[in-house]
Amino acid sequence: MSGDSLLRATLFGLVLQLVMVVAGHFSPAVAQFFAVGGMLISLLAGLVHGRTRLTWGPAAAGGAVAGGACALLGIFVSWILGDVPAMILALGTAMSALTGAIGGLIGWRLPRVLA
Repeated sequence: MSGDSLLRATLFGLVLQLVMVVAGHFSPAVAQFFAVGGMLISLLAGLVHGRTRLTWGPAAAGGAVAGGACALLGIFVSWILGDVPAMILALGTAMSALTGAIGGLIGWRLPRVLA
């Protein structure tokens, strides 16, 4: 079940990342928010995964994987389109993995706070 949750969270984040990247390619107003928007999307992907975990470790680890993977693929497409330098592949992925882990922890804790 963990793999299904991780795949679902990663695909959710990837779709949002690709929408942002394509919109940003054609609109400089969107492109200026790539960093903040990308990390927010990774946080949401981590949150989606974290809500399905019972303990904080798998929630944070899965959130990091989901957030980092969707960001890596989104940034790669943006790099292919010529919108970001190659260095952002490493830096953006690392920061998005961190935000995904935070999202995973928020998602893990959120149902317990609301219950």
